[in-house]
Amino acid sequence: MDHDEALTDEQQWAIAMAKDRRYDGRFVTGVHSTRIYCRPSCPARAPRRENVRFYATAAEAEAAGLRACKRCLPNAVARDEAAVVAAIDEIKASSGLPKLDELAALTGYSPSHFQRVFTRATGLSPAAYARALREERARSALTSEGSVTAAIYQAGYESPSRFYDNARLGMQPSAWANGGRGVTIHWAIVGTTLGQMLVAATERGVCRLSFEEGADALARRFPRADLVEGGEAFQALLSQVIAAVETPGDSAHIPLDVRGTAFQEACWKALREIPSGETRTYAQIAAAAGNPRAIRAAGSANARNNVAVLIPCHRVIRTGGDLGGYAYGLTRKRELLKREGADS
Repeated sequence: MDHDEALTDEQQWAIAMAKDRRYDGRFVTGVHSTRIYCRPSCPARAPRRENVRFYATAAEAEAAGLRACKRCLPNAVARDEAAVVAAIDEIKASSGLPKLDELAALTGYSPSHFQRVFTRATGLSPAAYARALREERARSALTSEGSVTAAIYQAGYESPSRFYDNARLGMQPSAWANGGRGVTIHWAIVGTTLGQMLVAATERGVCRLSFEEGADALARRFPRADLVEGGEAFQALLSQVIAAVETPGDSAHIPLDVRGTAFQEACWKALREIPSGETRTYAQIAAAAGNPRAIRAAGSANARNNVAVLIPCHRVIRTGGDLGGYAYGLTRKRELLKREGADS
C-alpha cells in the first residue's frame, strides 16, 4: 500500500485486521457501537465491520463523539511523533553523541520507553541514528574538504582515530575525498542471458553490478582508484555473482561493499530480506526501513542501488501490481521475477 495514496476503507480495514503497527499514526479505527477509537495495531478483539468507521486523526474521531481506547492509547501517537522529532532535532544540533537519558529527559519519557518509541519510528536506536548522521556528515564533508582530518573534525568526531574506529564507509576516508585513491577495485565484464554485466568489487565485497555499462563508467565513479581487471581471488566471487544472476534467489552469502544514508541502507537491507519469488511495494519497503511515510525516499533508495540483483530492487512493484520502473529496463525486471517464480 502506497503511503503517497489515500487509503480506501477496505485497505484500512485490512490493516486493522492485520494489527499492522506500521500504520499507527496514519489513521485511527472508530468503533461506533462502543464509542471508542483505536490504533490500527490495537490488540483488542476485532469489532464487527458494520460498526467501524475510519478517521485520519484522533482529533477527528473525538469530534465524532468517540473516546480513546485505554488499552492502545491512540491519542499518544502524536506525542510519540513529537518526541521523536524533538530528539532528532537535538541529535542534529549536538556536536557529539547525546546520551539516551538526556534525550529521554527532553521528551518526558523513561529511557527504556523512549528507546522503543524512537526505534519503532526510525528503524534505528537513538545511538545508531546519531552515529549514522555523524558518518553521513563525514561523507559529505570528505567530498568538499581539502583535508581529511578537517572533514573528520567538521563532522563532529573527537579525533581521527575515533572516526577510523567507527567508520562504516567501506573505503578509507581519503577515497571519498579523492575519487577512490588508495582503493583497489577488481572488475570484469561478462556475458549473461540478461546481457553484458559489469561486476566490480573491493576487498570488502561487490561494490557495483550493472548491465550494459563499460569500464569507462566505473572509472568515472572511482577516477583515482586502482582498477584491476580480473584477478584470481576475484574470479571466485565473480562465479558466485554470475550464478546468482542466472538463477536469482538467495544471494545473502555474497559480500557487498555498499554505503548510503542510514535510511538508504535500511531500505537495501529490507530489499535483501524479500524472499525469492515474492514482491513488495515501495510503501512496504519504507515501512520496513522504519519510516512508513517515506515512500518517495524509498523509491530514491531503490534508484541509488549500485548492486543490481544482489540487492533485489527488481522485487519492488507499485501498489496495485504495476511493475513500476527499473534502471535496466522492464524486460530484465520481468525476466528476473519470472525466473524467481513471482507473479508479474
